[in-house]
Amino acid sequence: MSTEKNSELYNRAKSFQYAFEGWWYVLRTQHNAWIHAVITLAVAGVGLWLKLPLRDWAVLILTFMAVWMAEFMNTAIEAVVDMTMPDVHPLAKIAKDVAAAAVLVGALGAVLIGLLLLGPPLWARLFG
Repeated sequence: MSTEKNSELYNRAKSFQYAFEGWWYVLRTQHNAWIHAVITLAVAGVGLWLKLPLRDWAVLILTFMAVWMAEFMNTAIEAVVDMTMPDVHPLAKIAKDVAAAAVLVGALGAVLIGLLLLGPPLWARLFG
């Protein structure tokens, strides 16, 4: 019984290790991930400075999460497509373009959410 529990705990720990390796891979290899990281930190810093209410933080965190998840999925799809279709193929291009479009949609939505949540208090702080 204790060996089973140790094995299960080991497997859980390994799954976290693999997830962090994936995260690090994205940060190491994807230029846009650094843009997302800088913007995430900047928006969080402005949110702290503005002392946003918890509900706004919940929305911002969900927004950050959506953009990061789209970037992770885009990178995964690109890797699988490159592995399975090393030569240019119209369907491979479609898969990669659609995955990139998901990141774009998430990022544009994040900009709108950021403007809605940060715009009014930032304007009031700077010009009010």
